[in-house]
Amino acid sequence: MGQLRTSPPPPQAAELQSWTLADAADLRGLRASLREALTRHGLVQGEELDEVPGLVALVATELASNALRHGRPPTIVTLLASDDCFILDVADHDTTTVPQTGDAGALDSGGRGLQLAESLSLAVGWYATDTTKNIWASFPRHPD
Repeated sequence: MGQLRTSPPPPQAAELQSWTLADAADLRGLRASLREALTRHGLVQGEELDEVPGLVALVATELASNALRHGRPPTIVTLLASDDCFILDVADHDTTTVPQTGDAGALDSGGRGLQLAESLSLAVGWYATDTTKNIWASFPRHPD
């Protein structure tokens, strides 16, 4: 198992929208609402960015599922934006554990959420506050 880098999201990021999840049934609404929020808050469309809403929704689902399964409720998903990227921040209230990337095999049914986030986003990190453990991932907002 590997350890995720410790780092808060960029300080210049502004909160765009937040969702509070009580259980896995809330994930479907989160995915739909995230896609709408990305478009509403200025995702510049372009061939390179056509997949960004889907990638953000997939990573959000993976990270929120981990938080619901392994953390303490409620799970809070926040979409933030800086000038050049969107940041997805997923918090749970278990401050006693450190996020670890799993050693999931190809046939395992779980354990790849952080690995997936690392492979699909620009950067991934985590930080803790007095009350939450937060994992974040960033995604491009504009074509390069």
